[in-house]
Amino acid sequence: MSIRQFPGLSKLPLVGSIFSSVSSSRQRRDDGQALLDDDALSIPLESNEPTPSSPVQQPRLAARSYQHVSSRWNRSCQFAIFFAILGGLVLAVLLPRRHATLSKDGLLPCGNSRYSVNDHTCYRGNFLCPVVERKRTLQCGNDCYLPNEYSCNGGKLVLIESPASEKSPSKDSSRASCPPSYLHLSDPPYENYFLSDCSSASQVVITSPLPESDLKITSPRFLIAWPAGNSGIVIYFSPENGINGTLSIQLESDAHSNRTLSPLIGGVTGTFSLNSSATLDLAILGSIRTIREFVEGPSTLSPKIQDAIEVNQLSDGGIQLNRVWLDKTTETFMTIHDSNKTAIPIQNGKPQFKGGNYVFNAWSSYPQLHQLGATEVINPASQSIISQNEEDVQSLSFLSYSSKILAGAWRFLTYFGRDSLISLLLLQPILSEGDGGAIEAILSAAIERINSKDGTVCHEETIGDYASYLNEQQGIDSTDPLCDYKMVDTDFFLPIAIDEYFVKSDVGRTRRDAFFARNASFLPANRGYTYEALTLATAEKIMKLTAEFEHSPIKKNLIHLNKDQAVGQWRDSGSGLGGGRIPYDVNTALVPAALRSVASLSSSGFFPSHSDWNTVAGERATFWEDNTLSLFRVNITAEAARDLVEKYVNETSFPGNVNTSSLNSPVVFHGLALDGKNQPIVRVMNTDDCFRLFLLNSTDQTQLSDFLSQVADNILRPFPLGLSTAVGLVVANPAYGEGSVNVDEFGQTAYHGTVVWSWQLAMMAAGLERQLGRCENEKLAYCTDTQLHGKIIEAYSHLWDLIDANREHLSSEVWSWVYRDDTFQYTPLGALPPPGGQSPVESDIRQLWSLAFLAVKRNNEYELS
Repeated sequence: MSIRQFPGLSKLPLVGSIFSSVSSSRQRRDDGQALLDDDALSIPLESNEPTPSSPVQQPRLAARSYQHVSSRWNRSCQFAIFFAILGGLVLAVLLPRRHATLSKDGLLPCGNSRYSVNDHTCYRGNFLCPVVERKRTLQCGNDCYLPNEYSCNGGKLVLIESPASEKSPSKDSSRASCPPSYLHLSDPPYENYFLSDCSSASQVVITSPLPESDLKITSPRFLIAWPAGNSGIVIYFSPENGINGTLSIQLESDAHSNRTLSPLIGGVTGTFSLNSSATLDLAILGSIRTIREFVEGPSTLSPKIQDAIEVNQLSDGGIQLNRVWLDKTTETFMTIHDSNKTAIPIQNGKPQFKGGNYVFNAWSSYPQLHQLGATEVINPASQSIISQNEEDVQSLSFLSYSSKILAGAWRFLTYFGRDSLISLLLLQPILSEGDGGAIEAILSAAIERINSKDGTVCHEETIGDYASYLNEQQGIDSTDPLCDYKMVDTDFFLPIAIDEYFVKSDVGRTRRDAFFARNASFLPANRGYTYEALTLATAEKIMKLTAEFEHSPIKKNLIHLNKDQAVGQWRDSGSGLGGGRIPYDVNTALVPAALRSVASLSSSGFFPSHSDWNTVAGERATFWEDNTLSLFRVNITAEAARDLVEKYVNETSFPGNVNTSSLNSPVVFHGLALDGKNQPIVRVMNTDDCFRLFLLNSTDQTQLSDFLSQVADNILRPFPLGLSTAVGLVVANPAYGEGSVNVDEFGQTAYHGTVVWSWQLAMMAAGLERQLGRCENEKLAYCTDTQLHGKIIEAYSHLWDLIDANREHLSSEVWSWVYRDDTFQYTPLGALPPPGGQSPVESDIRQLWSLAFLAVKRNNEYELS
């Protein structure tokens, strides 16, 4: 018999204290490790009246086994206690009873027991597993286990055999006490909150419509995102009065901490308020991919996922939402309680809320990642930026983990190859090096996910619940992670990044042998392959793909998007390339830069099976560099350019004043892509010149001078004549499209339209500085051309003026504009309605590559005299 089977007994006078005394006596005689022999869960549970001073009992975990042997004294004593308890039960039945009041102990029900969220996880409503070492254990049959030590197969535990050389993630001694890191970033109508400690990392996004909001795309929403498993929760509310725009949500500050959130093991807790009565209309629990596709896609949901969500009234009047993932093990939970201790009614499966404050707890049992703290992600020489740029460093830390660096919060809270490799190249001066550092985390993650069959580098991983979902669509019952390999640009970034670290960095050179000797473990298909073998596969693919163009430099032999794919590089929205098939950035910059890096790596002892690559790849790099740019060149006479801009202004009803008379020389740029829908070149002016500026040191003097001249012109000219606006450089200008594109697909509401991307500003600035810096050591034509060199400096200075003027937005992913009071004014992209036929797209408040300005700084040597 156990008091856990009759939790009410602990509240009876005398009986509860007698039982507690005997129970404590039993446990002390069993060396402090025995569990109550009649506890079916085999773990210690919370009583209804917890005593904080009571010692924490050690649960039985995995293969650990504890048996309790009762003594004769115990048995006789138990009989006496049994009759005392029986008498207490009779009295409890006969005496008058008050109506039940809501619980004030902060514990939640699990079967007949109650538990603390930070101490246990309740699986399927009746099975408790303990938190051990600040990690949630998982259920396997009648056992609980840590997934880094065991796996579960058919309800039985299987010990994981770890290689002897495998080491635990490094620990930052400064974070030993796990102080929480807290950050609030406002971007109305979105309020973003970040919270992390050693046991969890959470982002909470509260959305409330503004008076000027488009209510078709902005509604009251409460979203929680976790890097662990790329998972989360979103709940949508509607006003009880039915008037859209009247309901608002906000997080309330804790009076003691002056913060809105506190960490839970694997989750987060806090208080939110509603300004009026509301209905919880929709909840999605599980994968951020599921949530993202609902928000940005056709708003359809899988019945198998949604039907598994349970909405239950708790015995204390609160509500609990929970769902078992498709892996049949992991669960996501959210509880909500009225701060006034009144019950929250549920009508037709939908919780009903009055205006007021509500306490929420949200958590998941998915294993947490090991986060890199600020001092771990920033190298020793750059530690001063931690205090100088506190918010951005906190954001970088939130996205940085020992096994990978994440792309952005909230929509891309997982591995993206292109994003992380570009970020490495831009942020390298301040990132930590060596084993356990940020640079090796990025490179390791990319190499781990290479397709071992053909060397393709993974664009986006699929993990957690969404991996189970996609596997199930293929008739496979598996939780194994998956990778998206449709992008054609990511392959070329990898050797560039490897060369920058393992050849050009002193620390990287010392780490080379140990790093590339590692065995891959993330993808099942890659197990048994070393990092060296996987990297070789990618290099061999690059050399194979680029060979034909060197022999026959025609369009057919350039790098194309993959068959049946509309995307393949960073402009990966449906209309990002205007229907083009042969991307400008990949062919004119990434390919020659990757070939140059393959040659450098070969010269440094990489790829010994291809010892001739140091010359073959180098010569090929020069050929691609010199012979691709002209294929994308667009040259429009001044008169024709004026006509095209005026036509664009009329067609789009552009509200600003446009002085086309300033176009007194030809307009030159390089089209987004070749093989467009209607013309051979997609005639959209763009910022992708930044790749060639940043990655290449071209040597064709005439071509280089012409290229730099048109770059400077297009930066200096105001949109729609060029790329410049008060909120930054737009990444696309379709004014000169001349029928090659649909200008509506490139408007200010399009993801890759006339909008501003922060990292493109950073790469453009860093690229211009690189080219200006060459004049110090090289004899180049543009360096001695006073007029051209001065124009390049003017463009550099103008670009930095725009960057400095928009400093508060630079860490965001992408932003747009409205034209008001005779100027361009910042507005979040997600606050604008999408182009016709397209889904709305939000911008991440923090994007990994948008943090590049931690390392990219204005060089005051290049100022106008």
